[in-house]
Amino acid sequence: MERFHRIFVVVIDSLGIGEMPDAADYGDAGADTLGHISERAETFAIPNLKKLGMANLHPLKQVEPEASPKGYYTALREASASKDTMTGHWEMMGLKVTTPFKTFTEHGFPPDLIQELERQTGHKIIGNKSCSGTVILDELGEEEIATGHMIVYTSADSVLQICGNEETFDLKELYRCCEIARELTMREEWKVGRVIARPYTGRKKGEFKRTSNRHDYALKPFGKTALNVLQDNGRDVIGIGKIRDIFDGEGISRVERSKSSVHGMEQTIEVAKEDFHGLCFVNLVDFDALWGHRRNPEGYREELERFDIKLGEFIKELRKDDLLMITADHGNDPTYRGTDHTREKVPLLLYSPSFEAAGALGEQESFAVIGATLVDNFGLNMPEGTIGQSILNLLK
Repeated sequence: MERFHRIFVVVIDSLGIGEMPDAADYGDAGADTLGHISERAETFAIPNLKKLGMANLHPLKQVEPEASPKGYYTALREASASKDTMTGHWEMMGLKVTTPFKTFTEHGFPPDLIQELERQTGHKIIGNKSCSGTVILDELGEEEIATGHMIVYTSADSVLQICGNEETFDLKELYRCCEIARELTMREEWKVGRVIARPYTGRKKGEFKRTSNRHDYALKPFGKTALNVLQDNGRDVIGIGKIRDIFDGEGISRVERSKSSVHGMEQTIEVAKEDFHGLCFVNLVDFDALWGHRRNPEGYREELERFDIKLGEFIKELRKDDLLMITADHGNDPTYRGTDHTREKVPLLLYSPSFEAAGALGEQESFAVIGATLVDNFGLNMPEGTIGQSILNLLK
């Protein structure tokens, strides 16, 4: 019998809580996204996360542990051999990635790929290096507008990103070029996890702004996930933010795209007022894109405070047979060197108005406890070849 009629999984994109045991192998020894944000701040107002046990799970300079937390809390280790968005989300839903996606951080994309992309799109490519999206716009945006050339760049992630000015390059043309790039990068030697369309507005350096018309062209998951199980058995699977892109639509029955993390929580609050049956899966990307990659701990802290306000509003909408899971997909320590994700454990906070107990759970060996718990709750079985053990029986 189902215990929870609706489950909400909210991913605070990149909110790591300290280094993984193998962090040094990834160059991330000492990384601690949440801890270092707290260390750099004078104040940290997260009363709702506090009530759910966040400061019990991870010591914070300004926030005392909750004497009687309302939720269960634990740390999750990543079993997969990576630290990117797709890997983290796929693992949550049961897939263990053993071979990391290809990156082109040091030298940009190979000449053969660039030449073929130019031939098929009809645009000369400029950029072709690892760079921040805002920095490369200031460097090359005016040239792209003046010439019709196409900015292509990457990052420390397994991504190929293409910029296009919405007024001069045209959004449809940008998407067309990204579709060509996605097809080309299906070749094994060029295979990246995502091709990302990065539209922007503005006409000169200092005025460029990226818009919410971003679109990710991801690889399909290499196997069935918890999402497929839920959808195939008649449960609703609502994806908010970039969830649809991360899974390339697999197992998603309804899509809500977000303009920001605050907007994503507002959408989640509205969904909580509906009578759906199944899962609402939410990704809040601003923490990673706006603050982690840009190494801005103050901005990250302020985003967490804005989230906490919306979290309080959301909790008021929860019904007795609802379950909330708050987690993350990797770390991105804004005080760390470089601009890459960081190999960290992530939090898992669990809350339901029906809980009669709360407190610490033992550290878990993979993110996949999330998907396994979802499927277990609905009386179903995870697909063959997936990982993860349900913790449903631990929630009293």
